[in-house]
Amino acid sequence: MKKSKYTVFFGIGLLTMVGLWGCSQETPVEKTKAAAASGNAATQAAGQAAVDAIKTPMDKARQVESILEQSAEQRAAKVKESTQ
Repeated sequence: MKKSKYTVFFGIGLLTMVGLWGCSQETPVEKTKAAAASGNAATQAAGQAAVDAIKTPMDKARQVESILEQSAEQRAAKVKESTQ
């Protein structure tokens, strides 16, 4: 009986320690805010480069999407004309 009681207390203590350790971790948002607050120009430049690296392909994809939509509309108009 004593052995199982100690095992339960050990398990509860272990879970408590893991929980407290997890609560002390910074979230990515907090890390970003801390980096921005520090005013580190290199960090800001690297962040902007990462945003630009994602933004440029997305802009190109949007352009291609609009071209495909226009093409589909023209194709639908031609099909509609041929069926009338």
